[in-house]
Amino acid sequence: MKAMIFAAGRGERMRPLTDTCPKPLLKVRGRPLIVWHILGLVRAGVTEIVINHSHLGHMIEEALGDGSQFGASIVYSHEPTPLETAGGVANALHLLGTEPFIAVAADIYVPYFDFSQCLEVLEENDMWGVPHPEHVRDVAWLYLTPNPFHNPDGDFALSAFTLSNEGSTKWNFAGIGVYRPQMFAGIGTGTYLRFGELMRKFIDLKRVGGEIYEGPYVNVGTVAQLEELNAPLSKRTAP
Repeated sequence: MKAMIFAAGRGERMRPLTDTCPKPLLKVRGRPLIVWHILGLVRAGVTEIVINHSHLGHMIEEALGDGSQFGASIVYSHEPTPLETAGGVANALHLLGTEPFIAVAADIYVPYFDFSQCLEVLEENDMWGVPHPEHVRDVAWLYLTPNPFHNPDGDFALSAFTLSNEGSTKWNFAGIGVYRPQMFAGIGTGTYLRFGELMRKFIDLKRVGGEIYEGPYVNVGTVAQLEELNAPLSKRTAP
């Protein structure tokens, strides 16, 4: 299985830090945010990684290189202007291949997330070994978290491992998922498109599964959050 790390965002709320450093290279506890993901993926045996980038992308390539320093093989998908998540995947499909892949946002901090749990969530066959019909096969598997302060109403409801767009209790999309390339096949190269619009269509068709992750999780969106994560242990309130 391959993985894609989304690293093309400008990081406006992290300015002025992101004026001279791409957000994925900002350090949490001595390590760039994106490196936490690379190491976690490699521990799970996922060593083929695609990284999209735009703003100061050359700095990401200079810092990470071909990935060999981490035991990985990294290739890059440059976007002259950011294409957002779904557009970024469509732009990089030729690098991702035809099998399901993991995708993770570079700017989240989930130090204990076990990526090995992603390897078998989109099963081709049922428990008896019979292939699922194409029209009912899950096209994505999303990891959800309890709602953080910046998203108190959540994104998706979850029942029996199937996501819904509506529900009395909604959970926050963590920015980690497993996807079939086929769901992006109709998106033209260079198209700007967020995940939400595409994902909700497949959720309405009951073709998106998911589960709750309740380990440490921070969507690092502000300088204050970054400073809190890097504060001495006695002063930390975040995971």
